[in-house]
This record gives sequence, C-alpha cells and structure tokens, in this order.
Amino acid sequence: MTSVWESLTVDASDPARLARWWAEALGYQIVAERSDEVEIRPAPDRLPGMVFVPVRDPKTAKNRLHLDLRPADQEAEVERLVDMGARHVDVGQGGADWVVLADPEGNEFCVLSPRKG
Repeated sequence: MTSVWESLTVDASDPARLARWWAEALGYQIVAERSDEVEIRPAPDRLPGMVFVPVRDPKTAKNRLHLDLRPADQEAEVERLVDMGARHVDVGQGGADWVVLADPEGNEFCVLSPRKG
C-alpha cells in the first residue's frame, strides 16, 4: 500500500496573503480559508494542495524543501513572478540554468528552463 500526496504545508506570518500569492503564481484557487489555515489547489477536487498556516517565528534559513516550477518561457515567468513580489536570491546556484526566487515571505523556489525534447 502507498500513500497519496495530499498537500504541502507552508508556515507563514500572513497565511491568507501568501496563499493568495501562490494561488496567483500557480493558477490555483483557494478551496478553504479559516483563521488557522488557507488551502489552495489546482481545482477543488485535485490534489496535491498547499496549506498555509500561521507561525510567529520569521524564516531564518534556506528551505530544505522547495518547489520547482517549469514554465514554457522561463524569462517571461521570472519577470511575471518578480512583478508579483518575488525576488531573486542566491543560494549558491552559480551558473545553473534555473533561476532561484523567493516568495514574499522569503521561501525559495526555482524556475526551471523548458524541458528539452
């Protein structure tokens, strides 16, 4: 027997704001919103989702788990995400063919180049 990936939980100082940011970034929708969590999914009946929960402590170190996004046009997507409030970060990626960004609360994620072939 195996498990089904239900969701990725993200600690946030402002869960509602960060959930809305990620929903816009990914084209997801908010499927549940309570004072203690906000969940987004591709569609109400599709998994996995992302659940944003409140924490008091600020983010202090590089994420040990992050999302990789693969758009059709890396440069355009990076520009769109930066315009939405993401920022470029250096985690030691050097001259890699992916771009590392951080969301408005500092969570790193990668924007990959289009898949070849």
